[in-house]
Amino acid sequence: MSELSRRHFLTATAAAAAGSTLPLSAPALAAAPPAPNQVPSAYRYKVGDIEVTVISDGIRTFPLADNFVRNQPRDAVNAALKAGYLPENQVTVNFNVHLINTAGKLVVIDTGNGPAQGTVGLTQGTLASVGIDPKSVDAVVISHFHGDHINGLVNAQGTPTYPNAQVLVPEAEWAFWMDEGNMSRAPEAMKGAFQNVRRVFKPFEGKVEKYGWDKEVVPGLTSVATVGHTPGHTSYNLTSGNGKLFIQSDVTNIPVLFMRNPGWHAVYDMDAAKAEETRRKVYDMVSAERMLVAGFHFPFPAAAYVEKDGANYRYVPINWSPVL
Repeated sequence: MSELSRRHFLTATAAAAAGSTLPLSAPALAAAPPAPNQVPSAYRYKVGDIEVTVISDGIRTFPLADNFVRNQPRDAVNAALKAGYLPENQVTVNFNVHLINTAGKLVVIDTGNGPAQGTVGLTQGTLASVGIDPKSVDAVVISHFHGDHINGLVNAQGTPTYPNAQVLVPEAEWAFWMDEGNMSRAPEAMKGAFQNVRRVFKPFEGKVEKYGWDKEVVPGLTSVATVGHTPGHTSYNLTSGNGKLFIQSDVTNIPVLFMRNPGWHAVYDMDAAKAEETRRKVYDMVSAERMLVAGFHFPFPAAAYVEKDGANYRYVPINWSPVL
């Protein structure tokens, strides 16, 4: 080190040390107590002329079960969590509701876990914080009938959360879950899910509109069959001008596990082999087209690109922007 740079270093170090010393009697300026929670989490971006608002419905954290990944041992799952800088022996699942403003209409895509309960059910509070009245929502589009996607259709009183909204569901999903024979043959562990579907949709009897695949459900939003996770699981292409977004619903869950390892089978997938086939097909397509992907279970703000990496894929999150 030269004498000049050494002198400058020593002088700067001494000045920093002197400046960091405060009298013990100095009054505390940070009088506010530490905050226990995050501020409401919403993020907006544009797809062509369509405005997308991502609402975090919260997270669930729970112990890692031995069967969380059905075809991998616990040690392999823990190694993947560690490689992704996540804690071992526990799982955190994110939930994200999407609101799109298209053709002058407000459309909610999936509804979250329902009324607030601990670290989930945050959607309604966040909508209020960004000035969205549930009565102003024109349509609710459902991708599939797992509780974390449909429970937010009704409030704590069991009445519609979005009272003026048209409710649209995949016809294949409706056919499976509303079939009494399917419910009677279901394993005991699944019967609660069938009953929950009936509970949630009871206030909408005769008012649910069923849509097929490859159809424009609302302006700019086209349904895509992505079965495996459930029999009628649906994703969407959102397009406007040159803008494209693939809303993948539950094609995969935690990216560091199931995007990085597309052959791993999540406990939530009803047909694991089909879900894997769908996952690879979808990620081959979006990576080749460099298409932005929105995931219900991606880390907030739940938008990323997918990079092909040999037989696997890599999650590339978007940059945050203060302007649309």
